[in-house]
Amino acid sequence: MKNIFTTSATIASLFCCSLAVNAATYKPAVAYDSAGMFDKSFGQAVHENGVTKYVKETGVKVREFVPSSDAQREQGLDRLARKGYSPIVVVGFMYASPLQKIAAKYPDSQFVILDGVVDLPNVKSILFKEQEGAFLVGAVAAMKTKTHKVGFVGGMDIPLIRRFVCGYEQGVKFVDKNADVFQNMTGSTNAAWADPARGSELAKSQFTKGADIVFAAAGGTGIGVYQAAKDEGKFAIGVDSNQNYIHPGVMLTSMVKRVGLATSMAFKAAEKGEFVSGMQVLGLKEGGVDWALDENNRSLITPEIEKSVAGIKAKIVSGEIKVYDYMANNNCNY
Repeated sequence: MKNIFTTSATIASLFCCSLAVNAATYKPAVAYDSAGMFDKSFGQAVHENGVTKYVKETGVKVREFVPSSDAQREQGLDRLARKGYSPIVVVGFMYASPLQKIAAKYPDSQFVILDGVVDLPNVKSILFKEQEGAFLVGAVAAMKTKTHKVGFVGGMDIPLIRRFVCGYEQGVKFVDKNADVFQNMTGSTNAAWADPARGSELAKSQFTKGADIVFAAAGGTGIGVYQAAKDEGKFAIGVDSNQNYIHPGVMLTSMVKRVGLATSMAFKAAEKGEFVSGMQVLGLKEGGVDWALDENNRSLITPEIEKSVAGIKAKIVSGEIKVYDYMANNNCNY
């Protein structure tokens, strides 16, 4: 089925609004979600691989804001814009609604939202093809499993997380069509992102069913999944940032979303006066998603697995392998 996303270049051509920023008033900022910048996942990837690296490279200070409650998202954004910060990168889809209001209120300010869409002339929306990265780690799991049973623990039950599990299942089945893929979502509220005890419970239930590898796309809840894998002598797969370091020898790999790179690129474009509003979608081809291989999981990945995954990745990039997107029709009928 045709993916609902076109390439970033095609989408960019649909938006003609390019807003220049005066270097004298350039004041970049980041507004994190309530999980903050040290969540060992999404927010930390923005902070360490985006903000920290950008500051070291340029010497430009970046204001960082973390709301203490859901209500503070809008208040914090309003305060940053009122004080002249621009561009302001907002982290996560939960900012979509407050950003819609604040960006309209401050039309001369520039905003970038990661993992959400706000259709305004001063907002750049950056999305990722999570299904492609999840396909790769699913393939790795299928090559590594000894039981032919693997699992998935998601955070909040939303289409974005369903996209992860759908891509993961496709990758598993691509390698082993007879493999079982167990899946559970943690909850239906924002609290689902910060419940490691529940994550551990769900992972252990999947291990009991025979799974020997569990992929978590659940924010802080995933920490419980990884600990359960360590306790049970199984493997886990991390998400968003490279989480291989959390439990070396237990973390089989991580599905990385290069949100830090996207943040840094957004800052640099705005600083040069090259900010462009509209939507940008980053997949394997654009370097927006990938799988992680480093010293922490090198011993777990054989040369044969590495070569096979490289071949699969190349075929996805070329279009030979089509990865179905759950959000195309809100189902996983690939």
